[in-house]
Amino acid sequence: VEKYRPQALSELVSHRDILSTVQRFISEDRLPHLLLYGPPGTGKTSTILACARQLYREREFGSMVLELNASDDRGIDIVRGPILSFASTRTIFKKGFKLVILDEADAMTQDAQNALRRVIEKFTENTRFCLICNYLSKIIPALQSRCTRFRFGPLTPELMVPRLQHVIQEEGVDVTEDGMKALVTLSSGDMRRALNILQSTSMAFGKVTEENVYTCTGHPLKSDIANILDWMLNQDFSTAYRKIMELKTLKGLALQDILTEIHLFVHRVDFPPSIRIQLLIKLADIEYRLAAGTSEKIQLSSLIATFQVTRDLVVAEA
Repeated sequence: VEKYRPQALSELVSHRDILSTVQRFISEDRLPHLLLYGPPGTGKTSTILACARQLYREREFGSMVLELNASDDRGIDIVRGPILSFASTRTIFKKGFKLVILDEADAMTQDAQNALRRVIEKFTENTRFCLICNYLSKIIPALQSRCTRFRFGPLTPELMVPRLQHVIQEEGVDVTEDGMKALVTLSSGDMRRALNILQSTSMAFGKVTEENVYTCTGHPLKSDIANILDWMLNQDFSTAYRKIMELKTLKGLALQDILTEIHLFVHRVDFPPSIRIQLLIKLADIEYRLAAGTSEKIQLSSLIATFQVTRDLVVAEA
């Protein structure tokens, strides 16, 4: 993941609109304070690091950039101490501004964020702040209004595939077409996760196929889900229950994952609308109860029951 982290702005694969805006800010030397937010693995940290590399030469990096992560202490003392002293001093020989990067800023306490408000305003002349977070709601409104906000959404498959193929070629990994699809599906727009799954699958199995990817991440296979659905709709209750329990134990599947996958299937199977609505409400209930930490066995019975009732309804309507 670190080996293929994009080094320059031009190498980043996604969010062209954001990148062109930032590029313009830099070229006009009018960089505002930035607030980058969005789910993990979408290129927030890479973007600001690429900006920093473009702004500063290698040897002045240390004196011009202060990067603090959630792993570093960023309580109110640090904001009032090191951050304040870094921001308030000018570099003698170089014009331009310093850069303070606060990664995972949503992990900062309210007090620290409040202390930061004044610092950001006071030293705008010679320092730019860049806050990076996953959840915008955890950043106090006062800081949000002082920054230019950019949302980094999950990456689309069209953007991820070329980059993954580049890594696959460089590393000489054997990947099938369906394996590629599985990678993109399971990572749901998180580039870092896609690369991690790719690496672990190729190290575990040597060949990255759909089945291997699903096995490696512990996700139920498409064929397994199809079987489960088939049993629930076509077998009697106890047979279906026994078979699904056997499959769950054999493959080590979580009911939560099975539920998520079945939900996709429900949309594909041609149920009458009124029945589908009932079914989805029931699935939502089961998921809610699972989240509350109930017994998987009882919820599995409930799931089978839901489908068997649905089946009877369909038959009755027919």
